[in-house]
Amino acid sequence: MVINKNIVRIAFMLLGVNSIVAQDRFFNADADSFWISTDLHIHTVFSDGEVWPSIRVKEAQREGLDLIAMTEHLEYQPHSEDIPHPDRNRSFIVASSQLADGDALQVINGSEITREMPPGHVNAVFIKDANILLHSDSLTGIQEANKQGAFVFWNHPNWDAQRADGIARLDPFHKYLIRNKLLHGIEVVNETTYSEEALQIALDNDLAILGTSDIHGLTDWAHEIGTGGHRPMTFVKVAQPTPEAVKEALFQRKTVVWYNDLIIGNEESISQIVNDNIHFGSLRYDEDKTILNVQVTNESSLPFHMEYLGDYSFHKRTTFFKIPAKSSIELQIKTKTKKKSVELPFKILNAVIGPKKYLEYQFTVK
Repeated sequence: MVINKNIVRIAFMLLGVNSIVAQDRFFNADADSFWISTDLHIHTVFSDGEVWPSIRVKEAQREGLDLIAMTEHLEYQPHSEDIPHPDRNRSFIVASSQLADGDALQVINGSEITREMPPGHVNAVFIKDANILLHSDSLTGIQEANKQGAFVFWNHPNWDAQRADGIARLDPFHKYLIRNKLLHGIEVVNETTYSEEALQIALDNDLAILGTSDIHGLTDWAHEIGTGGHRPMTFVKVAQPTPEAVKEALFQRKTVVWYNDLIIGNEESISQIVNDNIHFGSLRYDEDKTILNVQVTNESSLPFHMEYLGDYSFHKRTTFFKIPAKSSIELQIKTKTKKKSVELPFKILNAVIGPKKYLEYQFTVK
């Protein structure tokens, strides 16, 4: 077994010392906190991907991500005759070497433990040495990842190559992993698929809700980055912008998935990201009218689709409207009398908190 002696030094540097440099955020956060953008499932030619690790780094930098995990298949190595590499950490080492001091992007080490169902494919991230995870059976590699302090999650549980009906469900093996705290999260979004059943599994079993690109080709081609698209990402709420803080927050399930024009997560996390990014201005009435004017600002990169649930009616729009990304709109609300404050309840139609369930949130405007 080959163990690269630099791996521990590099992992320590990324986990404990370096900060993720602040940049233009996809989602704003309240004071003294950050929504860190991550992609925790990607591939290169060091397993079954189509690009060199440096391309993964450059893609993430161009797209504005904060942190990516190099997660090559441990067991599945279709390019091994062309690119022999006895060290399973090699992809991470090559990717890490592309970073300069002060780069906004951080790269962490990971691996995809690649098995038939059950348990299927499992990612371990924040690992110290991928080589030690290479075991002959499905369980001991996962146990070894946990010994290394890794965050472990179930990949594409709805993958139709392993679930012919596309339905994510728990087998006894998965229940054993959850019961023994060996499995900490589940992909609700993988590449271009979204699984309501996986979301319910996460909610029922206190697993972190994750979305990843699982990219093998080019992200630009897969997600039309050049025309405004984006890869699926997991956003992690942290007090400090460091990889170590990201790892801690993942274990605390402080995650929100951004997939197309949806955000997906548990109600607490979705409420936080909405509160952090939708802001109402102060009340304003014209002197001789009782129509309330108020500006609403969306500080995020996601357009929010709103349905008003209250008793008032609007003057210039219906109760369904959109707040575009990084934009403000004005609402004119017929309050009949002048108010010093109003309660405005909404359903946010692209904020998913459960299967076919969307966040209801009340804003207090003064």
